Amino acid sequence: MGRRQPKQLVLAFFGEHVVDGDTGPIRASVLITVLEGAGVAAPATRATLDRLVRSGVLARGRSGRETLFSLTEHGAAVLREATYRVRGPRPFDPQGSGWTLVTFSIPEGQRTLRHRLRSTLTWEGFAPIRDGLWLAPGEVDLAGSLEPLRQDLAPHAVVAFHARELAGFPIGESVRAAWDIEAIRREHLAFIEEWAEPATPTAASALTVRTMLVADWLALLRADPRLPAEFMDAQWPAARSVQTYRQAHRRLAEASAAEFAALVAARPTVSRRNAPATRPSAPSPTRSAATRPR
Repeated sequence: MGRRQPKQLVLAFFGEHVVDGDTGPIRASVLITVLEGAGVAAPATRATLDRLVRSGVLARGRSGRETLFSLTEHGAAVLREATYRVRGPRPFDPQGSGWTLVTFSIPEGQRTLRHRLRSTLTWEGFAPIRDGLWLAPGEVDLAGSLEPLRQDLAPHAVVAFHARELAGFPIGESVRAAWDIEAIRREHLAFIEEWAEPATPTAASALTVRTMLVADWLALLRADPRLPAEFMDAQWPAARSVQTYRQAHRRLAEASAAEFAALVAARPTVSRRNAPATRPSAPSPTRSAATRPR
């Protein structure tokens, strides 16, 4: 696998251990310790936490001399959307049949919003096939996926269609131009090599290793757009990746959960500063990702 970025690890930690629980704020010292086990120095972790506060994903608070971090409503919405696929039974299968097409128009001055939209589309399996036109396999729940961006997007900024292939106009060449299928295969094989027993990487703690596992799994889910089976061969490794992830997760679950519980057992009193608990421009979805039909 490629080098893990501090942001990937922090989001994996919060998505795996915090978003669905009642843990309260997480001490900065806990996050620094977990990421140090993954090879991330403390200054890089602190800088990442600062950026996530500025982007509205995390809120900062204090208890005495301790700095605390918790998810905002926006951050929780983003992670719940990802968690549905992380824990889903068939994460590499298309959602329905046909193809989803998207085109969008965002002013040059809103580069951050454009980046967030492109990132969301990539997570949902989209790739650009020509100027301004993005394609994804299946029937993507685009309304749910874009909910965290809804109040930032101008009316009709995004236009989407569901389509099917027409006789005489095969889509295969467009698919192979949009996605490097052999590169996707290599991502799967690298994940399997990294995490297949007994090759699980060593780190300071089970909690750190589990965070690394989830970060790598998120990266693989982002790399694989869930193309239909006809574009793959009989040796396509997606099923092996799923099995590898679940086996590694089971090996780590008990020890990492116990370690996490011990770290957060003493809940500090919070005095919020520097960042709001909610982000008005990106409210949480009206429907939970866990209940949204897919």
